[in-house]
Amino acid sequence: MTERPVPHPLRRTLAILAGLLALALILLAALWNWDWFLPLIERRAAAALHRPVTIAHLHVRPGWTTTITLDDVHIGQPAGFTSEKQDFAGARSIAVAVKPWPFLVGRELTLPLVAFDAPHGDIVALPDGRDNYSVTTDGRPADTAPPALPNIGELRITDGDIRIALARLRSDFRLALHTTPPAEGKPGTIVAEATGRYAAQPITGHFVGGALLTLADARNPYPVDLRVANGPTSVTLRGTVDDPLHLAGAHLDLTLAGPDMSRLYPLTGIPIPHTPRYSVSGKLDYTEARIRFTGFEGHLGGSDLNGDITIDPHQTVPFVEAALHSHLVDLADLAGFVGGEPGHAKTANTADSNVLPDQRIDVPKLNAVNAHIAYHGDHIENKRIPLDNIEVDATVRNGAIDVRKLDFAVGTGTLASTATLTPAANDDFSTRFKLDVARVPLARLMRGAAGLEGQGTIGGHVTLSSTGHSVANLVARGTGGITLVLDQGGHLSAILPDLLGLQLGNALLSALGLPNRTPLHCFIADMPLRDGILSTRSFLIQTGDTRTTGDGTVDFRDNTLNYALTTRAIHFTIASFPGAVHITGPLRAPTILPGAEIAGRLAATGALAAVFPPAAIIPTIQFGVGKGSACEQAVQQAYTHPAAGIAPGATTGPRPSPAARAARRASPAQVRAAWKKKQQPNGR
Repeated sequence: MTERPVPHPLRRTLAILAGLLALALILLAALWNWDWFLPLIERRAAAALHRPVTIAHLHVRPGWTTTITLDDVHIGQPAGFTSEKQDFAGARSIAVAVKPWPFLVGRELTLPLVAFDAPHGDIVALPDGRDNYSVTTDGRPADTAPPALPNIGELRITDGDIRIALARLRSDFRLALHTTPPAEGKPGTIVAEATGRYAAQPITGHFVGGALLTLADARNPYPVDLRVANGPTSVTLRGTVDDPLHLAGAHLDLTLAGPDMSRLYPLTGIPIPHTPRYSVSGKLDYTEARIRFTGFEGHLGGSDLNGDITIDPHQTVPFVEAALHSHLVDLADLAGFVGGEPGHAKTANTADSNVLPDQRIDVPKLNAVNAHIAYHGDHIENKRIPLDNIEVDATVRNGAIDVRKLDFAVGTGTLASTATLTPAANDDFSTRFKLDVARVPLARLMRGAAGLEGQGTIGGHVTLSSTGHSVANLVARGTGGITLVLDQGGHLSAILPDLLGLQLGNALLSALGLPNRTPLHCFIADMPLRDGILSTRSFLIQTGDTRTTGDGTVDFRDNTLNYALTTRAIHFTIASFPGAVHITGPLRAPTILPGAEIAGRLAATGALAAVFPPAAIIPTIQFGVGKGSACEQAVQQAYTHPAAGIAPGATTGPRPSPAARAARRASPAQVRAAWKKKQQPNGR
């Protein structure tokens, strides 16, 4: 019988140790709990985030690709926000797949998958500016460059829910987030749905973008498809972005539509006055230096609108350059730019006595941007004033407005204005305004009148110096004046009706006993404005047979007038009721009443008609007040002491008018001679 060899003692010891090690590994695997590391992880995370952190469970599945899973993660609110009902952030679970071995040998850390299941967040900013999302980590300020990210294969989000509440923007809305996985060789996407309120208006939004990880891929443009409805304002944005992290450029189609462009301020940060309904579409792109909205086209109320807008967001105050153009302009659509109510579809406020725009100029919003705006409108549609086109060149800088040009063409003439508005105390503006009326042809003003008589022009100036917060307020506090002179004439009906939007013209003609077709030979208005009260230095309307003078005031402080127009015959006239007509009361609806002289003549006419009918014509007889001197004196005064502070000069006629040339000479006889010659047929 062969004996078995006896094992060497060393081999026996090694075998026992191997067995014990195997048993220990089995027992370790069976009894090990990765949750033992949770206190250490929670302390480190809380110290880094300055917020309490709790994790229910930690799972590790070792291997060449190791999977680490954190269950029921909660990150609490920071100090000062503990009253919030939700955690600052958290998730049902966070899973990370790691390839540890390449990293251990000095290669890049690779994470094939980072998955968030039901992540949630609560982003809050209070009215005083404090927020719960500014974080300082590891002694490094939050706004310094973060460490390099690992190589992540896929970022997966399921059932995300983020609340964003920003008090200063009057916003509180939620984002529902999820990702779609890559399929058929195409990268996945991220999808976000927004609901809630933004800028105190309901907001809904739908966004589909490329996978989040492709944001850092400079080789492939990042796709964007965004639709937002904020109250009645809608925004769509579709296209691609080149290397978004480095602002390399974009190829986006942007469409904006809504009832009022001023509602875009919360979305764009650019203050725009009130407008009627609009819709514009164009190309949006950007570089590191500029954001550009180019080649846009659309409409603004009844006007078309196109052009280019460039924004430099890197200056201390963002700078906006706008070059705008319209082929057809309805001036009612632009009323909001001068403090009025834009558009035609509005309800008159009978309780508002202002006849001038009274909307406050918003100083804080003007401080939000600096801007240069150039605008040209080819053709104006305007029922009240026959303007042909519009040209605007204006700047906004540090809250000050400099209107270098606001010009209208009127036939061969122009209405050219300039204005400066500088911020003053109490959100007011210190304002200087000047309007030059140059060679405005009567034929253009009378384009709707048949049987036109005369081809004269109107010229002169309007000035205003004031401090206030709206057009109405500026005029109510203002000092300046109006100086206007008519060279030759046309029909009186072209001058009086509706020039100030006051429905007075036809009623005045009737009250003065003048027919609509009365030929107009001379019109002069020289009216100073002092502290909101427009008084009369000269007001003269001379026709072929009558001379009407005006006297009184217009008080823009309470929008009332107290005025009298007195008409006298130039020649011997029968069947006329001369005298004063009084216009008093609110500017919106004044009362027109005959004066004592007209009333007396009317009463006398009635009495005589009852006693002896042929004698009824006696009170209607006028012997005339002479010819020539009143018009000449008014012209002379308008040129030597103009209420506007600027003599009419060469603002009438194709060249300086005879009256302008005569007024430059001091001799009254020469002034009379010039006007006498002018009143002869063909100027002979």
